Formats: sequence, C-alpha cells, structure tokens
Amino acid sequence: MESGPDVRVERLTRYIFSAPSWPRSLAIIVVLGFFIDAAMYRAGNELFLAGTLGFSVPALVAFLLTVPLVGISGRHITWNRSALLALACTVLSVILSLSPVLVFGRDLFPALYAGALGLVFGLRLLVLVAVADYRISRMVLPAFLQGATGIALGAWFFTPGFVPYALLLQVVFGLVFFFLIWLIERPLKRAFQISGLNFLNTFIAHLTDGSKNMEDFFREIGEEVYVPQISLFFSRDSGKNALFTVPNVHPGPMGDVGGGNLPRLLHDTFPEETLVAHGCATHDFNLVSESEIEKIACAVEASRKGLTFSGTASRPVRVVSGSVSILCQRFGDALLMVSTRSPERTEDLDYSIGMAIMAEGRGSFSEVAFVDAHNCMTSVGSPILPATRIATEYIAAAREGFRVARGLPAEPLAIGVSHVRVPFSREQGFGSLGVQVLATEVGGKRAAYVLIDGNNMAQGVRERLLAVVLDHADEGEIMTTDTHTVNTVSGKNPVGYVVPVEEIVPYVEQAVREAVADLAPARVGAAAASCDGIVVFGSQRVSQLASTVNAMLAFIAPISFMILVLAFLLSVFAYLVLQ
Repeated sequence: MESGPDVRVERLTRYIFSAPSWPRSLAIIVVLGFFIDAAMYRAGNELFLAGTLGFSVPALVAFLLTVPLVGISGRHITWNRSALLALACTVLSVILSLSPVLVFGRDLFPALYAGALGLVFGLRLLVLVAVADYRISRMVLPAFLQGATGIALGAWFFTPGFVPYALLLQVVFGLVFFFLIWLIERPLKRAFQISGLNFLNTFIAHLTDGSKNMEDFFREIGEEVYVPQISLFFSRDSGKNALFTVPNVHPGPMGDVGGGNLPRLLHDTFPEETLVAHGCATHDFNLVSESEIEKIACAVEASRKGLTFSGTASRPVRVVSGSVSILCQRFGDALLMVSTRSPERTEDLDYSIGMAIMAEGRGSFSEVAFVDAHNCMTSVGSPILPATRIATEYIAAAREGFRVARGLPAEPLAIGVSHVRVPFSREQGFGSLGVQVLATEVGGKRAAYVLIDGNNMAQGVRERLLAVVLDHADEGEIMTTDTHTVNTVSGKNPVGYVVPVEEIVPYVEQAVREAVADLAPARVGAAAASCDGIVVFGSQRVSQLASTVNAMLAFIAPISFMILVLAFLLSVFAYLVLQ
C-alpha cells in the first residue's frame, strides 16, 4: 500500500529545502576568501590575494546583480537563493581549483581555475532556468556573472592566454549544460507536452509568492469529467437552514491552487450553513483551476429547483463489515452514509467505488450521499482501488447499510447547526472553516456529524474526539473536508499532528453543544447535481507525472556525471592545444 502515486509525489518533497538567509551565505563567502588568502600568504605564494579577488569578489558581484538581471525578464529569484547559489559555486570552484594544486603544483592553477569558472557558468545556468526562468536565452547573462568577473580578475593574475582559454571553456560548459537541460525537459515534453522546468518555475513561485500559474499546466494535462454531487437541503421555520453536500471531486492538489480550497469556496457560495464533506475521489480528480468550483456551485444551485421536502427521517444506525464502519441515516427517501476505517488508515476512495455503492443504493433510495470520513492517517499512502480487499469491505458494509436502513421507521426530524472558528493555522493542519456540526434528532435519538476543515486526522484523534461527541449525542462521526490548503509541499499535515488533541477538544465540544442547542423541526430534500464538463487532472495523470519525474531523477545523476567528465576532457584537450 506504500507504492502508489501519492507516495511517489510525497517522496519528491525531499528535494525541496529553504535557502539560508543571505547574510549568512555572504559571511561564509567572505571568510572563505580571507582563509585562502591567509593560507597562500603563509606559503609564500605570489597569488595570495586570489582568495578574495578570485573567489569572493566574483561571488559577491553575482549575488548583487543576479536578482535585478533576472527581474528584467519578468521573473523573480530571492536574495537568499541568489546568495546560496553564489556560495555553492564558490565552494565548488575552490575545491576544483585548489585541491589538485596541492598534489600537482601551482602551475596548473590557471587551467583549473578556468575550468572551474566554466563549470560555475553551466551550474548557474541550470539552477537559474530551474528556479527562476526556464527560457535559457534570458538566463545566460545572469548565469555568466560569476564566471565573467572571475575571468576579468584572472586576466590580471595570469598570462594573456588565460582569457581566451577561459572564454572557450565558458562556451564548452555552456553547451554541455544546454544539452543536459534539453535531456531533463524531454521526458515531460514527450509525455505531457509541457516544460518541466517551467512547471518547476511556477511551483517555486507558488511556494514563494502564492502564484496560481501552476493551474495553466494542470489545465494542459487535464480532461473533462461528468460527476454527480449529492446534496441534502435542510429547511427550518426557525433557525438557520443547512446544506450537506458531497462532491465527488478531490480538494487538491496543494494550497489554494486548483481545488485546494474547494470546501471553503463552496461554503461561502450558499446562504445556508454549508457542510462540504469528502466524497469518493483521488488526486486524479483534482480540479485544474479554482474557476472549476464555480461550475460545481452552479450545478448544486440548479439541483435545488423542484425539490420535494420531507419532514421525516430515520434514527441513525451503524453497520460494520471487516475494517469498515458506516454511520447510516435516512432523510426522507434519501440515505446519508458516512464511512471510516479508523483506527485503520482511512485514505481516498477511488471514484468508481463510490459510484458502485451509490448506484446499488438507488434501488432502494432516491439518492445515496456516500461520504469518506477521511479521519485516520498513519502515513501518506495509496488510495483504495476497486477489487481490493478493502474495497470489497466498503461495498459489503454499504449493502448491509442499505438492508438495515430500509427497515427503519420514518419519524419527525429536527436539526441543529453550528460553526466554530479555531485559532489554528494552515501550518498547524486547520483550514479556514474550523469546526462545523450538523446535529439531528429523530425519535429521541441524536446524531452529531462533526466536520473539521483539515486533511485527515492523526491516528487516534478521531476516537478521542468522538468520545466527547458521544457525551452529547447517541451517535456521531468525525469527518475532515480533505482541504489541501494545509499542504503546500508535503501531503502529511493531519489534524492532531501539530496541535495536541487536548487543545482541539474544547472547540469540538463547543460546536456540538451549540448544534444540539439549535435543534428545531426541519424538512429535508435530496438532489443529485450533474456537474458536467468539470476539468480535472485526469485518469492516472498523477501516477504518470510522478513516475516520469522519478525516472528523470534516477537517470539525471549518472548522465550528468558522464557529461561533466566529457566536458573536463574537452577542457584538458583545449589546454594542451593552446599550450
């Protein structure tokens, strides 16, 4: 269960890190230059200023000018990243230039220094097209800064033949890295007709500035789907009305990009207190753009026309099959089913599993609103796929739910709703909606449906919160919306992972108390909205994308090594020819 596309995407995050503050990087650059100067002075070397002038000054010039030169192209690189790039290139050039000198003597220093400057140019070009602007022609000048300054200062230190040799190596390494960039781009170009480096540019812009330009890429690889969305409309003569809706698209992929904030945006669209539960959908059904949410909202709004309302419902009942537990309650002639596997891992259910359950239920009920409570995370794993053991347990539990719910008597319905904001941030695993509760009372039996705006729950948190809920109700379930606003890089940030459950309990208990206090007679109508032409990532796109990128990472290292060895051999050949 740990080899699915979501896991492969999660593993890619290990390559992402934050650059240290630029004063720290600059301090290391300056200290390194002084250290080299001191070592050369003690050795009696006439090039004792090469540390400062040959290594530190080119790095400082590159640091100062890279940001404005990149900005000319309309792109952005932070000062921290500019300083880190300058430092990394400085360390690399020091190692390549001075380490062999200790063994073979200082006569090789000019050639080694020229080769190091060539490698620095190629490396800077690769990094800048990856993090700032994928258009190579616009990044050549910023990439050349450190090498150009080094060549200018080298002309003062070395013989006149140094400059043409160093410029030749700039061309050699530039072409080598141009070829390497082409190799990196080719797999994604062939598979998805997109630029991998441009995608990386926009991803970094999203992390840095909150840019949503990634949506353009998602739309390019996306495909249209036609999915139903079941909604329960609750109407009351006193108190606020409520809407419980179950989208069968996925609220991802990350942050506010695509459908990441689907629950809040749908909540804010409708006048009722709207609970947006998590339906059956994997990352293949991520919306490509926030604008797709408007189509869903319009479909749900259209579905309320001509509704038939009923003032009755059944008492809640729980059924179990294997590891799957489902809380069932009939509203009028529709059925609400909230499923969980907690304390076993509860992850996304494939769309086809939900559709199979809903289709079978239509034989006995007008509509079946099937919810994946998404309330137990042990690790970032694969979704539940059709024909697996767990999938059959879901279907078996649903069949038992249909059988039991059919025989329950219809009795007068009362509902109560509440909405409690929490003082926890996205980084702490909570979306902006906080905690919502829909309480029902039928035949003296109360049920509390608690919905937390978050992406799953740490193992055991659901049980702790449910125990509090059951102090005020006879039945209940804890759900999460699966909002991906709490995930900008990693897919693991469940409720209770950062904030201890003891700090969450008071807000859940407050929400349940308020919902119970709000109980009043209600009528309910169920409708299936036909969400047509919704553009999502597409079937297996996430898996294909993750597999392609992982394959790229596997072959880039050995190919890069071979290409660099070839470049150094060419530089040695050029040195021998020019001697």
